Order: sequence, then C-alpha cells, then structure tokens
Amino acid sequence: MCGIVGYVGERQAAPLMLDGLKKLEYRGYDSAGLALQHQGINVIKAQGRMDILEKLVHSREHVGNVGIGHTRWATHGKPSDENSHPHCDCSGQFAVVHNGIIENYLELIDELKSSGQQFASETDTEAVPHLLSTMWQGDLLSTLMAITPKLEGSYALAVMSEKSPDELVAVRHDSPLAIGIGDDEYFVTSDIRAILEHTRDVIYLEDGQFARLTPRGVQVFNSDGQPAEVFPVHIDWDSEAIEKSGYPHFMLKEIMEQPDALRNTIAGYLAEDDEIRFPDVKLDAGEIKDISKIFLVACGTAYHAGLLGKHLFETMLGIPTETDLASEFRYRNPVLQPDHLVIVISQSGETADTLAAMRESLRRQAKVLAITNVVGSTIAREAPNVIYTKAGPETAVASTKAYITQLAALSLLACYVSRVQDNKWDKFKTLLQGLREVPHLAEQFLDKHKDSVEKIAKDGQHWRDAFFIGRGLDWAVAQEGSLKLKEISYVHAEAYAAGELKHGTLALVEEGVPVIGLATQQSLIDKTISNIKETKARGAYVIGISQFPERMTDAADVIIPLPKLPDPLMPILSVIPTQLLSYHAAVIRGCDVDKPRNLAKSVTVE
Repeated sequence: MCGIVGYVGERQAAPLMLDGLKKLEYRGYDSAGLALQHQGINVIKAQGRMDILEKLVHSREHVGNVGIGHTRWATHGKPSDENSHPHCDCSGQFAVVHNGIIENYLELIDELKSSGQQFASETDTEAVPHLLSTMWQGDLLSTLMAITPKLEGSYALAVMSEKSPDELVAVRHDSPLAIGIGDDEYFVTSDIRAILEHTRDVIYLEDGQFARLTPRGVQVFNSDGQPAEVFPVHIDWDSEAIEKSGYPHFMLKEIMEQPDALRNTIAGYLAEDDEIRFPDVKLDAGEIKDISKIFLVACGTAYHAGLLGKHLFETMLGIPTETDLASEFRYRNPVLQPDHLVIVISQSGETADTLAAMRESLRRQAKVLAITNVVGSTIAREAPNVIYTKAGPETAVASTKAYITQLAALSLLACYVSRVQDNKWDKFKTLLQGLREVPHLAEQFLDKHKDSVEKIAKDGQHWRDAFFIGRGLDWAVAQEGSLKLKEISYVHAEAYAAGELKHGTLALVEEGVPVIGLATQQSLIDKTISNIKETKARGAYVIGISQFPERMTDAADVIIPLPKLPDPLMPILSVIPTQLLSYHAAVIRGCDVDKPRNLAKSVTVE
C-alpha cells in the first residue's frame, strides 16, 4: 500500500500524476513511482521522498497520455528502488500498481518461476504483472478478470499494457478505489484528494468490481463480467481546506480547526429544540430499546474515542459495553446476538481491521452502526447505519480533529439512545448544554493557552521517556496523549491508570522524567492528585492538566488550566493540550510532524 493515481485523457499524464502523488504524501510512504504509456511503457521510480521522483521525471521529457503512479509504504520487502511500484513483467509489456497484500504471493511466484519467469523485487505485487503476461486473453480487462481468482488477500490494482495502449483497467477487492470523471479524461485513485483539483465527480468501486478507462469513457463491471449500475457522487469538500492555509504543518492547522469541526458536528445533529436527529441511522425505537449490549470496535486513536463511549453508554444507559481493538475482535470469536449493537469507528472509513470486524458483526446478525468522517468510504457504504463526523478533510497522519469529533458524535449518540429509551438520567440536559458550549470553550482555550503550551513543550527536546496518568476518563485521554507523543516525536511514552502506579510503575519514575497528570474528573480529583503527588515526590517533572487548577498547585510543576465542563465531556477539551504538547515536542526535536516514519494515514491492510 499506500496511494494510487492513474490517468487517461488528452493531457500529459506525468505532471498530473506527480501532482496527485504529492497530495497523497500525507498518507505516509517510503518510495514513489509512475509508468507512462508512449510507444511502450516507461517506468520511473525511486526510494525516498517525492522530490527525488520529481527530479527524475523532470530530468528528461517523459511523454504519455496514459499513466499510473504510486506511493509505497513497505509491507513486503525493504524500501528500495527495486521494490517501488509500478512493477512490470519480464518483457516490460505490463505495469501494475497495487494497494493491499497478496497473501499467497509466495506460491504464485514459485509457480511462475517454474515456467521461466524472472523476478526483480521482493514484493508480493510483482506476481500480478507476471500473471497478466502468462495468462494473456487477448484483452486487458478479460486478462485481469482471469487472474483475480488466483489472488488471495486484499488488493486495489491499476494496470496498463502496451498491448492496449489507450486504456487502464482496475479492480477493487477489500482495498479502496475510485474513478474520477472529468471532461474527456478519467482518473483512478485510492484517495480522492489526489484528483479533486481536476474533478469532483467520482464513482466508488464496490468490492469485486472492475473498471475500464479510455479517453472515450468509463465502463464498470461486476465480478461476473456483467455491466454494473453505478452512481457517481459529487464531492463538495473545500479544496482550500486541504491546504495548509499559512500554518507550518497540517497537524497544527487541524488542531486549530477543532472548534469549527466540533461546531459542525454538533450543530449538524443537535437542533435548537434539543432534538437529536441522525438522518443516516435507520434503527427504529423498538430496535434501540431492545439493545442489551454494545461493542465499540476501532483501531488506534478511534479506539481511544471508544473508551469515552463505553463510559457514556454504561453510565447514562446502564447498557453493558465492551471496547475492542478491531484487529483482535473477530479473532476472539465474539459472542454476538441480534439485540447487540456493534459501533465501528474509523476516521477514513477504510481501516481494514475495522471493516473486517464490521462485516463479521453483520454476518453474525448484530445491529451495526458506523461513525466515520468520509462520505462514500467503504465502511459508510456497507454499514446499515452511519453517523458522519463533520471534521472536514484531515491530512496529518496523527489524527486530531477527527478524534475530537468522534467524541462529540458518541456523546450525541448516547443522549439520543437515552432519549429513545426514555431514560431519566438526571444529567441529560446538562450534557446537551455542555455540548453546545464545547466549540466555544475549545476556541477559548486555544486562543488563550496555545502559546504557553508551546513554551512548556520546549523541554521536549530532552525527553527520552514520558508518562501520562489519570483516572476514569482521564486515563482514556492519557492513552490518546501517549499515542500522539510516540507517533510524531518518537519519545517513548506510556499511559497508566493513576491508581496502578503503586503496582510497579513507580519504579520507572526518576529525577526529571516528565509526567503529564490529567485531573479533570470532579468525582476522582482527590485520588488523582494524590497519585500525581507520588510521582512528584520521586523527582518527576509534572505537567498538570485540570479544570481545577487551584487544587493542583502542590501536585504539579506547571499547570495547564481548562474551562469547566461536565465530567463526561472533559475529554473533548483535555485532549487538546496533549495534542499541542506532542506537536511542539515533535517540532523542536526536528521530526517530520505530518508524515511520521513508518506510519500511514489510512491503514488498508491487516
């Protein structure tokens, strides 16, 4: 994996694909390449950043009105020129770019080598062009259809051949792929951001569908070879929102956009009369009242959002709730029943593990609801019920505004279910009022404290280890804060429930080690402060985050004060200073904030 762009039309393909690939840099990658069709196939590819590929392309004239390009995040074989995409067969007549994993590639390669094929890379992808060459059917699309039954795993493939010089063909199986429709030109891409400058009308391929793109148009076929009925979607994202708008990094821009993202998400569902309306949730009142158990299933940051959901659903609704890592969920053989609700959370709507968990839940006849940020994504299309977070496009690999709007969506959903169930939870009105205030309070905090948090983070240049601690919902935020610091600044960080410190963790606290102590929950403030003091007494440098700063004076070396909110909503605010701390620590350490090493924005393979 990571990013695919292809083009067929009257314009030169190379500059269009370079531009598209640069727009996909945010996804994370370690090499890039492209192939152009002009009197044969010309492949240019290189390990490293896009500027290396760009220099190679500009070093001589590369002509062609048909092309495919790719940014690669290594899964099979180390980052290298040889392992970069596109990959070709021995004769150089077929070129392929691929997202996903061909799980049976070793068997395929052994079979192909026995027939005389020679391989130039360590990748799973290279099996595909060799299969196309050895199984040629006289037509490129027919040949692609012929080889796919031999492929096991997940794949989005874009293919070109000098045997069919004016066309591209593509197939999607468990890895996203979309077709862009322009004026007498057509695009194929794994991420629509790559093509939004050229078209806003796209066709999202469904699993098992094939596409043929020529300058004359697009044809889409089902797996049986029959023409598929397709429904183009118009994308209304503001292209300016995808740019940095003067900020040094996308991550900082997206942190600063969080008040508006919250405002859009909350206002999109919460009416002036306090009614909550989810237009894409089809569960009726009877089905909601019958829910006996809830599962929150997600990966990474979205999983941390699910920890808030667990607290809300159990506290407000009294419904037993489990929070599960999607990568483990279906392998533990979960006990699911028709009166269980599985809520899957995914920023991109393409997270492979989360998608697999959702499909397993549907197969087992549980009720399923998805929370995602991307309309038209696979999870959004396949889920019977959807709540869209209205965060807008998020480009930095480290999620910020998508996470915070997931928290808002879960809070609204808890209130919605509570009302349908005629639950008399006495804090219901207070929670709704707090939700209305959250965007303004987040804005107020950022305006007042963003600079002071930057000063605190300057010590991050010397951090080697860090600990995030808290109780209850503060522990959930501690886990998210710890993840952010690790993934963008490469500081080793751990999150602990504050009450667990005495059970071994205190042995790791030594003079000067930073401890970020979260103390925002009124019901737990005294116990949390006591735990934080235990670390300070052992020489820790304590950064306190609290809506009760006056209570933290003796417990922290420096305090980041937060506005007041009901306990269940505090994670929406308390995560913001942890994001800023991580961001500024990464900047001062010279890290590539938006594209941290070894990470990808959308994880579309298991």
